[in-house]
Amino acid sequence: MASETSVDCPFSRNLKHPFLQTGLQETCSPRQISAESTNEASGNTYTISQTVFGILHLVVSLGIIVAMDKFLKMAFVAAAINFPSALFGMFCIFTILMVLDSTVPDVATTLTNFFQPALLFIQRWLPLFYVPYIVVLPLSIRDIPPASGLKICFIIAGGWLASLCVAGYTAIAVRKMVKVEMIDAEPMAKPSPFVPTEVWLWSGVFLISFVTALLYPTALGTTARTFLPFLLASTVLGYMVGSWLPSGLKKVFHPIICCALSADLAALAFGYLSQSGLDPVLGNYLTKVSSNPGAGDVLMEFLGSVILSFAFSMFTQRKLVKRHAAEIFTSVIVSTLFSLYSTALIGRLVGLEPTLTVSILPRCITVALALSIVSLFEGTNPSLTAAVVVVTGLIGANFVQATLDKLQFRDPISRGIATASSAHGLGTAALSAKEPEALPFCAIAYALTGIFGSLICSVPAVRQSLLAIVG
Repeated sequence: MASETSVDCPFSRNLKHPFLQTGLQETCSPRQISAESTNEASGNTYTISQTVFGILHLVVSLGIIVAMDKFLKMAFVAAAINFPSALFGMFCIFTILMVLDSTVPDVATTLTNFFQPALLFIQRWLPLFYVPYIVVLPLSIRDIPPASGLKICFIIAGGWLASLCVAGYTAIAVRKMVKVEMIDAEPMAKPSPFVPTEVWLWSGVFLISFVTALLYPTALGTTARTFLPFLLASTVLGYMVGSWLPSGLKKVFHPIICCALSADLAALAFGYLSQSGLDPVLGNYLTKVSSNPGAGDVLMEFLGSVILSFAFSMFTQRKLVKRHAAEIFTSVIVSTLFSLYSTALIGRLVGLEPTLTVSILPRCITVALALSIVSLFEGTNPSLTAAVVVVTGLIGANFVQATLDKLQFRDPISRGIATASSAHGLGTAALSAKEPEALPFCAIAYALTGIFGSLICSVPAVRQSLLAIVG
């Protein structure tokens, strides 16, 4: 009988049994090799099925949130309700989760876990949703006199520092009164970093669509639709590249600046090569026409979904909110009122035009809700509002940690609340990257500042008082 040929067995080296690790058995039979191949094939199939399931899970969960936002918008428009529809949706989701948590906790947990892929998607791409109004800033500030621009810059910088101080010191004062011992926050999942494959994929989209738009400007029916792929790709690529910059460079060149600059450079290059100029290309970036959307319109469609996602963040940290409710709610209410009324007052004192002052009132509130707030007033400049909000966030992202240290805000509660109340999402992202223990308080204050600001500005008497101060 022929002897069986000895073949080196790759997986035998990984076996943990002491005898098999001594080197006394270093051969595998063809049957073992066949079993190994079968296991590898099964593993590959399982990985592929996992990937497909993960993509479907993301599409379904995100699709439900986006569809809910669209439905609420349509319903509020049809009912002529002058209130942010996404904010109402957020309250509904949070209420449902809280009711389920008190009756059938497993269902509340399952529901939260189901939407986790969508929440991570929103968190991963959040800065992109702020970008459109920054990209078209050259068009929106053209009619603003330089003197007014300087006044606005003064209000942004001074207002950020003042709001941070008010929120932080309020949190410290209330904390000393209530003397509640801190507990650990619920762990929060983080989105995955960008990989080179994504850059190559978006680069391909950019090159193909850029050339196509040059040769056939109305290939997709309108110029806005035809320009959409390369303008969107340039925005995404700028964000990816910006996220890879060294931390020292990010302090002066935040990824969102890189993102907006990339889109503007792409628009400038297209305008030069097509001899159409920059303005028409930027006009097609953000059309504000639902039947003819540009790249910016697509990105801004997610702003309502961002607000809806706040419900899940607040529910996840509900124990923390309940335990530190006094510090959180008092600080948010005081800082939001201070931000709105101090901006109105300073605008009048420095002689800023009333329409511009009203446009920058919600400077410390996240873009999605800031735009809803200024829509409650007449004659405002939404592009300026978005730009001021983002610039405020950039200032916070760059200087918040050093400022908090100088002011001797030491505990995560005061640091988190002060950051989010003064610099919303961008400040939150910058601080939580280095101080993860402050993230829950940042997330809560970030959401509540926008919520309370929207609620109070929905009251006609408050709007009239702000307008009276503005003059």
